[in-house]
Amino acid sequence: MTAFDRPSDATLRVMHGLLRPWRKVTRPVFVGIEHVPDERPLLFVGNHTLFGVIDVPLMFFELWRKRGIFLRALGHHGHFKVPVWGDFLRRFGVIDGTRENCAALMAAGEAVLVFPGGSREVAKRKGERYRLFWKDRLGFAKMALRHRCTIVPFGAVGADDAYDIVVDGDDLLRTPVGKLGRKLGVLDEDFLPPIVRGHRGTPLPKPERLYFRFEPPIGTAEWDGRDDETAARAVRDRTRAAIEHALTELLALRARHQR
Repeated sequence: MTAFDRPSDATLRVMHGLLRPWRKVTRPVFVGIEHVPDERPLLFVGNHTLFGVIDVPLMFFELWRKRGIFLRALGHHGHFKVPVWGDFLRRFGVIDGTRENCAALMAAGEAVLVFPGGSREVAKRKGERYRLFWKDRLGFAKMALRHRCTIVPFGAVGADDAYDIVVDGDDLLRTPVGKLGRKLGVLDEDFLPPIVRGHRGTPLPKPERLYFRFEPPIGTAEWDGRDDETAARAVRDRTRAAIEHALTELLALRARHQR
């Protein structure tokens, strides 16, 4: 497969079938899928959960089954340097997250998935469940504005509770190895995967129920193609507020289900 090819529907059905056991375990709940618009291009923006692989495939297939959307996730460059793994991700629509690739997808009217928190949200520390770590990033907002792309904010809850973090990145940075690595500049302090404990103390994730909520879309036409910092900050802040609202609502919904 080339970078922008997509698997056949037959292949996708096989992949979806392989995911059924996990779907039965996690019993995913999808709220607000009716908010996803029909126009293209679309930019799905959400919170990245711990490790980032437990819940995304379920959302991917729900959008494919219910709305005919094949998501193109923007992935970290490092993924595609790993043999087999990079090819596997491409089969699920993941592409190297360069601006050029993002622009090409939007120009082609695709549905793109981005997590502005990136590796920092994947490698969470203790006590950071469902928090956004966007720093001052404006890239996704500028791309959406430039291509008049409609943003679909969403929240995901459940995966951050599938593991208990035993040792996190901050713990590592306090060790002699961490201090030396920081001094030499060889550590990516955002991406220091934690040591975790899962189901019954094993590496397997706990069978947490997964929740997803899509918020009403955020149009960018009102900015008339502007991608300056003022416009980008306004779009980013509006998107962030929508995602945080989705997370608050999902946590409340989960609490009601657990009573």
